Amino acid sequence: MAKIRFFLVLCLCALVSIPALRADHLTIIAVNDTHSQIDPTSDGLGGVARRRAIYDQLRAQNPNTVLIHAGDAVQGTLYFSLYKGEVEYALMDTLGYDAIIMGNHEFDNGMEQLAAHYRNVDAVKLSANYDVSMTPLDGLLQPYWIKAGGDKRVAFFGINVNPAGLIADSNCKGLRYLSAPDVADATAKYLKEVQKVDYAIMVSHIGYSSYEPTEPNDTLIIGHSHYIDMVISSHSHTTIKPGSDWSRIANADGKLIPIGQNGKSGKLVATYDLDLETGDIRYSHITVDSNWDEAASRYTAMNEWLAGYRHGVDSIMANPVGTSARFMKNSSDAMQNWVSDMTMEVIKELSGIKNIDCAIMNKGGIRVDMPKGIVTEGVIGSMFPFDNRFVVLEMPGSELIESLKLMCARGGDAVSKELRATYNEKGEMTKATLKGKKINPNKIYNVATIDYLANGGDYMEPMTRCKRLFVDTQKYGNHVLNYVKRLQAQGKLIDASNEVRIEKKK
Repeated sequence: MAKIRFFLVLCLCALVSIPALRADHLTIIAVNDTHSQIDPTSDGLGGVARRRAIYDQLRAQNPNTVLIHAGDAVQGTLYFSLYKGEVEYALMDTLGYDAIIMGNHEFDNGMEQLAAHYRNVDAVKLSANYDVSMTPLDGLLQPYWIKAGGDKRVAFFGINVNPAGLIADSNCKGLRYLSAPDVADATAKYLKEVQKVDYAIMVSHIGYSSYEPTEPNDTLIIGHSHYIDMVISSHSHTTIKPGSDWSRIANADGKLIPIGQNGKSGKLVATYDLDLETGDIRYSHITVDSNWDEAASRYTAMNEWLAGYRHGVDSIMANPVGTSARFMKNSSDAMQNWVSDMTMEVIKELSGIKNIDCAIMNKGGIRVDMPKGIVTEGVIGSMFPFDNRFVVLEMPGSELIESLKLMCARGGDAVSKELRATYNEKGEMTKATLKGKKINPNKIYNVATIDYLANGGDYMEPMTRCKRLFVDTQKYGNHVLNYVKRLQAQGKLIDASNEVRIEKKK
C-alpha cells in the first residue's frame, strides 16, 4: 500500500503539564508492544490519537527529541487480523517515529509482507544482531543510528529476540540470528571507540526477564556490559516503574544503568530526559488517558482516515455470539482452563479421534480478557488472532514429561483437566500425573494442541519429535467461535474452574 501522509498543523495545546527542557537535553520518547491497539482498551487507556498528542507536545517542549518504537507494533486486535498491518505501518510516519525495531510479531505474516510494509516507512529500522542479507528484508535494516545533539552524539542500536522457538521457521526463513549477549556490548564498544559517540543506547526486544529460562534478557546483558548507557526494553510486557530498583541495573563495572519498559497496548508513554553534558537520565511515564482526548480530536485527517478501518472492526465487535458467567483475565488459571478443556472437546469432534488423553495450549496465545456478560465475535477474534491450526500428536510419555518440565520452568501454562504438575522454587518439576496416574515414559499418549506448539513454538521442542495424527485446515479461532455459538444455542454460559493445574509447591 502506498504510504499515507497527513499534512496537519500539529495540535500543541497542553492538556497535561509537561515541563520544558533545556536545549542541552535530549528527550527520548519510547513505546513498546502496542500490539495494534489503535483505539483505547476496555479500561479506557491507550489509543493512537492520544499518543500522537503526547508525542507532539513533547516535541514542542523540546525540538531535540527522538521517538522510538521498540517492537511488536502489530498483532493483538482486529485491526491487524482484518488489515494485515496496513493501519499500523501507515501510522508510523504520521506519528513521526525516528527509529523502530522488530518484535517477534512483526514476522506473523512472513518477511515478504513485512518487507513490503517496511519499504514505505521512513523511520530507521534497527537490528544489530539479525543478518537478513538472504531474506526479503535485505537492505532495509541498519545496526545503529546516530543522533547529533549540539556537540554530542547519541547512538541507538537494535537487539532482537532469538527467533528459534518463538517465530515460525517459515516466517523467518533465511534470517541468521547473532547472539544478543555477544553483539550488544560489542556494538556499544564499537560505537564509542570507533564512531566516537558520547552515549550508546540499546533498543531491545528480548525482554526485561526471560520467558524461556535459557534465553538471555536485558538485565543479563546490562550485567555483563561496560559500554551500554541506557536500555529501552520491550517484549516481556513489563511495566518498569520509574524510580524503582528495577529501573536501574548494575553493569559489569558496578555502574547503575537506566532501563525502562511500558507494559503493553500503548497505555503508557516513556520519556527519558538525557542531560547531554552530564549523562544523567531522568525516566518517567505519561499515562495515555482521556485527558488527551481534546488534543487527539483535532487530528481531523488522521481520525477520518481511521474511521474507514474502524467501521470494519466495529461491525465484528458488535456481533454477540455468547455469554460469559464472569470476567476472566486472559492470564488467569480459569481462562487457561477454559481454553484447554474447550480444545479437548473441539478436537475430539473435529478429528474423530476419541481417545485423546489431554490438551496442551499456550497461555500467551490468549490475547485479551473474557468479559462478563455478552461476548461478541470481535472479542473471540481478538482473543485468538493467530493463524494456527488444531493438531493431535502421538506423544511418547517421555516427551510429554519433557514438555511439562518446560512449562514448569516458566511458571506453568494452559493444560486440560486431565493433567497435573507441581514444581519447586527453582522451576524444577517435582510431580506430573495424567488422569491421576504417574505419566509412563514408555507409553504413547494422544495430545491435542496447536501447530505453533507442535512446530516448537514457545520452545516446545519435545513436540517436534512427535508424529502428527491429525492437522486441521482452518484457523483454530474459527472453531472457538463456533463452539461459543453452540454453547449459546444450548443455553450454556462460558465458565471454568479456578483450579491451578501446574502448581508451584515448596
